[in-house]
Amino acid sequence: MHLHSIVAGQPVESTATIAVINPYNGAQVGTVTTARLHHVHAAIEAALSRRDSLTRFQRHQILERARAALELRRDEVARLITSEAGLCIRETLYEVGRACDVLRFAAMEALRDDGQIFSCDVSPQGKARKIFTVREPLSCAAAITPFNHPLNQVAHKLAPAIAAGTPVILKPSEKTPLTALTLASILFEAGLPPHMLSVLLGPTTEVAETLVRDPRIELISFTGSVPVGKRIASAAGYKKIVLELGGNDPLIVLEDADMELAVFLAAEGSFRNSGQRCTAIKRILVHEKIAEEFTRRLVEKTREYKSGDPADPETKVGTVIDEASAISLETVIREAEAAGARILIGGKRRGALLEPTVLSNVPRDCGMVVSESFGPLAPIITVRDLNDAVTVANSTAYGLSSGVVTSSLDSAIQAVKQLRCGSVNINEVPGFRIESSPFGGIKDSGLGIKEGVVEAIKCFTTVKTFSLPW
Repeated sequence: MHLHSIVAGQPVESTATIAVINPYNGAQVGTVTTARLHHVHAAIEAALSRRDSLTRFQRHQILERARAALELRRDEVARLITSEAGLCIRETLYEVGRACDVLRFAAMEALRDDGQIFSCDVSPQGKARKIFTVREPLSCAAAITPFNHPLNQVAHKLAPAIAAGTPVILKPSEKTPLTALTLASILFEAGLPPHMLSVLLGPTTEVAETLVRDPRIELISFTGSVPVGKRIASAAGYKKIVLELGGNDPLIVLEDADMELAVFLAAEGSFRNSGQRCTAIKRILVHEKIAEEFTRRLVEKTREYKSGDPADPETKVGTVIDEASAISLETVIREAEAAGARILIGGKRRGALLEPTVLSNVPRDCGMVVSESFGPLAPIITVRDLNDAVTVANSTAYGLSSGVVTSSLDSAIQAVKQLRCGSVNINEVPGFRIESSPFGGIKDSGLGIKEGVVEAIKCFTTVKTFSLPW
């Protein structure tokens, strides 16, 4: 497969290309032509030369047509994600379904009237007027997306922007560009005007850094690592910034937890998507009175998570993004072991394939649980009670999401009030959400600005007020 970077709907013709490699077998999946500095400026100028604005119904139609086309190509796109990201087919089929939801909800929101009316005669200082609000699209936005959800992360940037009427320049991960370019082609086929979207890959200094610094870009929406996010915040200057960064999400399992549910959630939250989710479970905080039984049952459950060829429907855990990442995770495991942790199952690596791994006796200050470990790891830490669990959960620099397994409403309410993070899920994995609900973290997980279709549309617009005599 040979694809091109895109400037306003037109392919970038270039001799310079990026090779896309299958993490599982090392085969070349495809190539993508790269853009240079002049292509970035051309994309910005195309976005700024806005033609007649799309009506709400036209935006709705484009998103609905794209959703229908993506559903028809579900298997094809899932296989493409598997080939370039190494994620197992059950995960990539699920991801296509989620991306369809993003397009569906964005199409719905495109039809929703988002204005407000304020009466001005409600105080002694007022008068007989009314103030009205309307949301207007930005002139140009830039979106930078990571490798771990190469379709859904892109959909979460593009669909809200289209619903808002804002042109976007997308810079996807160079590890997984084929999926992003495929979604772009689907959107163009659905009727998206060329000036509304460019997709650029190329040298960081010429593409990403230019987009971040250029004052004509009114919004940078970035999902990725904390160090890169903080560099973007420092370099972007006077513009809107949306940062969705890393996570170190705990699953707290209390003494009164439904054990079967707790074990299921721990396995799903730790191992799905090869553990490569900002909302994946990175720490399992288990009440000391049930830790032995929980640990035994989690080890048994982990045996069901077969790792291997991502294209095999029987595989439940594919590779991480590349061998270097797997080696880094292997190092993290060995360091935890040296600090006193015990590997109970897994821990072996073959290329980019790392077995789902359960560890017990993990020290609270171990690097594996202080920093974000982006892979299929399930480190267990015992806690004395909910207060102790909350202290441990809040002790890292991150604050994205969390899960609590309990039968007590009082404990659930206490956890919701005391956990310092963007979302708390009771009797569910930390990452549970729907594609339209607000999502985002605090501290090093983000600036507190929410994503999710509804909130993202707000980010891609500005509010204008006007008043009239009434």
